[in-house]
Amino acid sequence: MQFENKNQTNYVDTNEDSDDEINLREIFEKYIYNWKWFVLGTILTLFMATIYLRYTSNTFALSTTIFINDEETGGLSNELSTFEDLGLIGGTKVSIINEIGVLESRTLMRRVAEKLELNVIYYADGKIRNMELDKDEIPFKIKFFITDSIFYNLDTSFIISAKSKSRFILNTSEGEKINEFKFGKNFTTGFGEINVVPSDVESIDFDENIIVNITPIKNVVNYYLDRIEIEPKTKNSSLLVISLEDHVKQKAKNVLDELIVQYNKDAIEYKNLITENTDKFVSERIADISESLTDVDKGVEEYKVKNRLTDIEYESNLVLSSNSELGKQIVNLTSQIRLVDYVTEYINNNKDDLIPANLGLTDNATESNTLMYNQLLLERNRIMKVSSERNPTVINLNAQIATLRQSIKQSLSNHKSSLNFSLRELRNQESRLNVKRNLAPKQEREFQDIKRKQQIIESLYLYLLQKREENAMSMGVPVPNAKVIDKANGSDIPIAPKPVLIYIIALFLGLLLPLVIITIISIFNNKVQTIEDLEKIVRAPILGDIPKTKSNKKIVVNENERSSVAEAFRLLRTNLHYMFSGVHSNSKTIFITSTLGNEGKTFIGINLATVLASTNKKVLLIGADLRKPKINDYIESKTNLGLTNFLADENLNIEDVIISTDKTNFDILASGEMPPNPSSLLMNGRIEKVLAYGKENYDYVIVDTPPVSLVTDTLLLSHHADLFIYVIRSNYLDKRLLKIPKSMYESNRLPNMALLLNDTDYKKTGYGYSYGYGE
Repeated sequence: MQFENKNQTNYVDTNEDSDDEINLREIFEKYIYNWKWFVLGTILTLFMATIYLRYTSNTFALSTTIFINDEETGGLSNELSTFEDLGLIGGTKVSIINEIGVLESRTLMRRVAEKLELNVIYYADGKIRNMELDKDEIPFKIKFFITDSIFYNLDTSFIISAKSKSRFILNTSEGEKINEFKFGKNFTTGFGEINVVPSDVESIDFDENIIVNITPIKNVVNYYLDRIEIEPKTKNSSLLVISLEDHVKQKAKNVLDELIVQYNKDAIEYKNLITENTDKFVSERIADISESLTDVDKGVEEYKVKNRLTDIEYESNLVLSSNSELGKQIVNLTSQIRLVDYVTEYINNNKDDLIPANLGLTDNATESNTLMYNQLLLERNRIMKVSSERNPTVINLNAQIATLRQSIKQSLSNHKSSLNFSLRELRNQESRLNVKRNLAPKQEREFQDIKRKQQIIESLYLYLLQKREENAMSMGVPVPNAKVIDKANGSDIPIAPKPVLIYIIALFLGLLLPLVIITIISIFNNKVQTIEDLEKIVRAPILGDIPKTKSNKKIVVNENERSSVAEAFRLLRTNLHYMFSGVHSNSKTIFITSTLGNEGKTFIGINLATVLASTNKKVLLIGADLRKPKINDYIESKTNLGLTNFLADENLNIEDVIISTDKTNFDILASGEMPPNPSSLLMNGRIEKVLAYGKENYDYVIVDTPPVSLVTDTLLLSHHADLFIYVIRSNYLDKRLLKIPKSMYESNRLPNMALLLNDTDYKKTGYGYSYGYGE
């Protein structure tokens, strides 16, 4: 506490260096005082966390890993490596990004949902929460005899409960009984026929209700598409990790496994398109060439009969041995031209089909463009399964396909022209050689032409037979796109909710919410609470604080009273001696005032008079608050005379209005009757007689004055005071009104003014007189 005499005009705070420490202590003590709210908040949030964990469905995380044959790695399975030299693997590599798109497609997930009947969801009926079950976990096997168009768009639910080992009850979702049916016998509902068979008759629980919820298939597809995640295991990796979170672990496992099955099935169907189109093309060519070969064979036979030729080969070898090499070259060129014609014809007649590849054309550019064309066409057809013509990817692929098709046709045309030119050169060379020699008979030359034609057709026929056999072998070995590395699996420990995390969050919220609430209340509470609140604004001396009392007694100080309030008044009595260090008269005049009414001026005045009188001092308490007198509420007086009567009646003596009671050991000059003109009475000069009488006959004169912010009565009498006690009530006076006592002190309008904080709660503030004392 700090004190100063009336000559002091400035207050020096000697504890500025410890402001931060004091403020932290105040904040800590404020929260410690409200420890019960922290305990209650923690218990409440932990209880809510327990309820949340008890009635929240667990979520399990499962994943599977697959290997994709992609364009970057070009990996081939061991089963297909033996066919690599046959040219059957070209164009089968796929893009990882595209395959992720296919795996996430709505069409593929719909096939999975239809296969597993995911639109039928089963729940075990609980008192508060229904627990979802896998279809293998329910005690019944339910079969629906409903058309797909109705079944996949149905939105309904019902409840099945066993009544006996042979019968069950069908209820609505609201629990109303529909009917009773027999196990294993079809029965009709509003949406179709159903058959219910118990999984194990001996283990049927007659108290268990199974809720069957049928949801539109599109909703189920959307649900799983939102929950499934597909991503490469590492960057630039051909390993894909497919993850899924669901409330039922077995159902999630089934979905992941079936997704891979349906994906591989779809990929095999797409790959078979190439072999089917190639087989169709080769079969058509074999049929045509077979007829041509038969005609040529007949021509050879007819020519030999007509010209009576026997050993034509031997004779021809003798004559034409020199130009045999030319003949081979002519055969090869002619075969190439025929192949070019076949392919050109096929392209012109089959616009949207795959172009046969690896037929033996010597033009590498044409072969390369053909493989690229088939790959783009296959990619477009696959994407069209899950998209439309307006898809930017499809539009781009169509443009590339059209460009490649035109390029292939142009390449074939250029290649044929080149072959024809080469063939003419060879025939010219052959003619010149024949002219030079002119030894071979005409029949031999004619037979050579026929023989050459026969060889061309025969070689082409055998080549196509070989390709058809190779194609048939590839059709017999299905090539899946994905190889399962790790089957779908996951931990038995659910990933959500996590009890430890939930309890930590609940504990944090349980401590945080009271902290926030108390802080907000403190921020918006603009009332004076502690002595520190006074010190920050008003630099006047502080006499101390008077704690809140739970007693209903008006006078709380007596000789045997040991409460904290009584000790506070005794400490106030001691502190007054320091304030009177500059007062040399034997009698001291103490004025008590406040900012507003109801701040406890009269309570302070009466108990201060009591504690001063207990030291054998003569004390006079004057009730100068003529507008709202309260002293009569504290004492039992037999007379209504008081200060107002003395001021208004010059015939009264001061002794006539001063009274003593059995309850007090000091004299009292009550306020008397409420006058119409209090200020005028105080200015008529008789109040000085009262104060002079008090100084002559008493050691202490205590004057209870009106609040300074409401009337001017106190300021009219202020110059008579040796000490002004300015009472401020804790948790009552607005801090903004502290500018009034600040102004009074700084302008010295209230001589020797000191502050007294009344009605403090030492449990909240951390101050008081609780040590060694009780209430």
